[in-house]
Amino acid sequence: MSAEMEDFLKDTVNPKDLEKFEKNYRRELEANNVSHSTQFEYAFCLVRSQYARDIQAGILLLEDLMTRHADGKRDYIYYLAIGNTRIKNYTDAAKYCKAFLQIEPNNTQVLGLETYIKKKVDQESMKGMAVAGGAALVIGGIVGLGIALAKK
Repeated sequence: MSAEMEDFLKDTVNPKDLEKFEKNYRRELEANNVSHSTQFEYAFCLVRSQYARDIQAGILLLEDLMTRHADGKRDYIYYLAIGNTRIKNYTDAAKYCKAFLQIEPNNTQVLGLETYIKKKVDQESMKGMAVAGGAALVIGGIVGLGIALAKK
């Protein structure tokens, strides 16, 4: 499941689709009348962009929709989890997975995403411990060298 999730998270939006939905969104924004569906479609494309800045913009649009349009909350939460995972914001991604699973406890996609996030957090923790351990060895070596030189 993890390899499938990895592939799913790497899948990006077609730039022509992004451009099309952005034009729709901007047109409605200029008219001061953005529909929930237009904002969602644009946010959906943004969170699937290859660029972190686009993903963050999509997350903001989805968060806005969550506060103003309860009917789509399930979809908004799901793509908030996806977007946050794609930019490696695992804390928020896990929070959205938990919120989604309260609505739909047996959703296999979200359960798989939650498992993927936990693995990534564990990997990041191991990397952090390895870096800290390596830094301690370097400092210990420098201190040891300093002591050896001081004795001469």
